[in-house]
Amino acid sequence: MKKSFSDMVNDAAKEVQEIDIFQLKNLIDTKYNFSLVDIREDDEIKSGVIENSIHIGRGVLDRDIEGHIPESSEEIVLYCARGVRSIMSAKTLQDMGYQKVFSLKGGISEWIESGFKLKE
Repeated sequence: MKKSFSDMVNDAAKEVQEIDIFQLKNLIDTKYNFSLVDIREDDEIKSGVIENSIHIGRGVLDRDIEGHIPESSEEIVLYCARGVRSIMSAKTLQDMGYQKVFSLKGGISEWIESGFKLKE
């Protein structure tokens, strides 16, 4: 059966936990130990990133994640522009054996719209 991209996103969303921007802000403020990964493309990060995030573009995430986060039990929060690519990426990392992967609901766009600052 052929699936549309929308179908794939909806399927992934059933298996991926999302956190909202306020939950993420709390994790950052309390210096909770987790990895924050910006999966946007190189040209997208020029406008700024969320503090303490590492950049691993969606196109190379599967290949490069183990070099950045070798421990599959580490907590990981992924974000993109609006939260769609991060859902798909979180599902991929779960399939690779990462156990605590979350997607930022609404992505960096919602972060910015709420007035939270970016690091340039």
